[in-house]
Amino acid sequence: MRYEGNIFRPPSEAYSLIVQVTIGCAHNDCTFCSMFKDKQFRVRAVSEVLEDLEDARESYANVGRIFLADGDSLVLNNDKLKVILNKINELFPECERVSMYGAPLDVLNKTHEELVELKDLGVGIIYIGAESGSDKVLEDVKKGATRAQIIEAIQMIEAAGIQASVTFINGLAGPDYEDHALETASMINESKPSFVGLLTLMIEPMAPLYDEVRSGRFQLLEPLGVVEETLLMLEHIDLPEDSKTVFRSNHASNYISLRGDLPKDQQRMIAQLRSVLGREDMLKDERLRAL
Repeated sequence: MRYEGNIFRPPSEAYSLIVQVTIGCAHNDCTFCSMFKDKQFRVRAVSEVLEDLEDARESYANVGRIFLADGDSLVLNNDKLKVILNKINELFPECERVSMYGAPLDVLNKTHEELVELKDLGVGIIYIGAESGSDKVLEDVKKGATRAQIIEAIQMIEAAGIQASVTFINGLAGPDYEDHALETASMINESKPSFVGLLTLMIEPMAPLYDEVRSGRFQLLEPLGVVEETLLMLEHIDLPEDSKTVFRSNHASNYISLRGDLPKDQQRMIAQLRSVLGREDMLKDERLRAL
């Protein structure tokens, strides 16, 4: 296996075989993000990817899941993706699921039929970094997609029979968080993704937002403010009773760990958040947080 630069994957892909299909991220302009700053984006030759798959087959007796890295493998056209997926099916018949990151605009560039084709070839999850449901926040952080585009992308993924795993970032709006929280809740209500994950904003030196924090142009949300923001968001999620969205806020960056299904466990998680309001001593120590 050959890897270039730092490798990133969703927490749920911790035990997956990671294969780089692209190097870096095609957008790579989000102000909060320090990923892929060491790389110039390019699409790897399909022949190289197939060689890596052959090498992995010789090295690993059992591969249950495969994650196609880097930042947005869905940027490849279906002709190339089909070659890669067919090779995976040939070499790894035991593989239960293939997954990848998908930028919203890359999803929108696919037809429904193309997404179904990927599903039939083994793609089970597409991870989307929505970050916020607020158009203002999305514009401020240079996400490169609008609220409406993100919602449409999530709905397209789910309509094709693929699970959408959507990530939002607490604290991304700073202290003025009401619109961020409410619009994120309404995005979840409209798009109804299979999975929702919450991270809490942490800024590393390579992120463009780092200088804004240091200069005071951007003010980080205090830990208890993050709890209040999360509570406001959860209180306004309104999914049908017969639906199931797996909800996780247990990333290393989070101040408080939440996990449950929506809407079944919504009130329990709301009560958990209310129980720590005003109790900073019950939150994760800053030294233990990480990306």
